[in-house]
Amino acid sequence: QVQLVESGGGLVQAGGSLRLSCAASGRTFSRLAMGWFRQAPGKEREFVAAISWSGSSTYYADFVKGRFTISRDNAKNMVYLQMNSLKPEDTAVYYCAAETRKYGDNWSADSWGQGTQVTVSS
Repeated sequence: QVQLVESGGGLVQAGGSLRLSCAASGRTFSRLAMGWFRQAPGKEREFVAAISWSGSSTYYADFVKGRFTISRDNAKNMVYLQMNSLKPEDTAVYYCAAETRKYGDNWSADSWGQGTQVTVSS
């Protein structure tokens, strides 16, 4: 089992930026594919971005391509989500996830953080 703690959420105006961080512990982090998901009020949780264990491969939902960047630092057991050009529709609770994988068109994960709120005002 891996423990995940997110930070960096907050309130930002449309067009602004935020950087989310996720601290991992409990397992060999450097061998885990990691990801970010989000859940807006009244909606299902959705995939945002994922990164391979080495960091050599990244994957993004179409609605964040060109605006968000996922990265990791295996020496620090950290995963990051840099979010630029934020829009009000990006408002959601953002979750860090470990052992992220794709089944067909769907993404899932085995471990989840508690989430961090991101609110984008218009």
